[in-house]
Amino acid sequence: MSDLQARATEIRRIAVSLIHGAGSGHPGSCLSAADVIAALYFGELRPADKFVLSKGHACPALYAALHLRGLFDRAALGSFRRLGGLLQGSPTTTIPGVDATCGSLGQGFSIALGLALGLRQVSDTVAQEPHVFVMLGDGELQEGEVWEAAMAAGHYHLGNLCAIVDYNKMQSDDLNARIMGLEPLDAKWRAFNWNVQTIDGHDFGAIAAAFANARATAGRPTVIIANTIKGKGVSYMEGVPSWHGSVKLKPEEIRQALADLGVPAERQPEYAFHV
Repeated sequence: MSDLQARATEIRRIAVSLIHGAGSGHPGSCLSAADVIAALYFGELRPADKFVLSKGHACPALYAALHLRGLFDRAALGSFRRLGGLLQGSPTTTIPGVDATCGSLGQGFSIALGLALGLRQVSDTVAQEPHVFVMLGDGELQEGEVWEAAMAAGHYHLGNLCAIVDYNKMQSDDLNARIMGLEPLDAKWRAFNWNVQTIDGHDFGAIAAAFANARATAGRPTVIIANTIKGKGVSYMEGVPSWHGSVKLKPEEIRQALADLGVPAERQPEYAFHV
C-alpha cells in the first residue's frame, strides 16, 4: 500500500497548490477524498470503467490524479480556475480523462446511474459490464435528486454501480448534523436495496476490500460509506469546517500545508502552479 500512500500524498500536494495558485477552491474536500481517488486511479479502475466526481468542487484532487496518470502535462495545471483554461472549478468532459461534467450537487450521481444503465445495454453478459464509480459528498446527500437516483438504481438492480460517500461529516462552514442530519445513513441506503459497506476512507486495505466486494456483488448497487477527515494531512485544516472552501490560502498557509505533506522548504517552489 506504500505506493498508493505516496500517490495520495502527491495528490494532496498538487491539490492544495492548485487552490493556492488560483486564489480560491475547496481544500478540505480535496484532502478528505484523496485516498479513495488514489486507490481508484492507481489500483481499481479498469480501462472500460467510468468515474464520476459528483462532488465536483473537489476537482483539484481529480485533476492531480489525471495529471499523474499522464493525461495532461504540468503546464495545464497552471490553468486551474483561469478564464479560458482547461481546468475549470468543476470537472468537464473537455478535460482528458473526465467522464462526466459535474458541479450542481446531485447531478453527477444521476449521470452515473445513466452510465451504468447504458453500459448494461451494450454488454453481452453481467460479468462483462464495466463498472461505474461515483463519489458523492455527504452534504450532497441532502439533495432530493440523490435519493431518486438511489431508488432507481436499486430498482434496476445495477450491480455495476458503486457509489462512494466521502463522509467527512462537514459541509460549507458547519457540521452536517447541525445543517441537515444524515443518520442513520447506512439504513437509508439499505432501504433502497443497496449493498452497504462502511469503512475507514483513509485505510487502503479497507478501500481495496470494499471495491472487491462491490465487484463481487451481483444484482444490487454498492455504496461505500467512507469515514474520512476533512482536511486530512494538513494540521491546521483537519476537522475544521471553515476549510471546506472557497478559500484563499495565504503564503504562510501554503508553506505550512506543503510542509505537513512532506515537502521541504527548498522543494516547495516545484509546487508553484501559476500561469
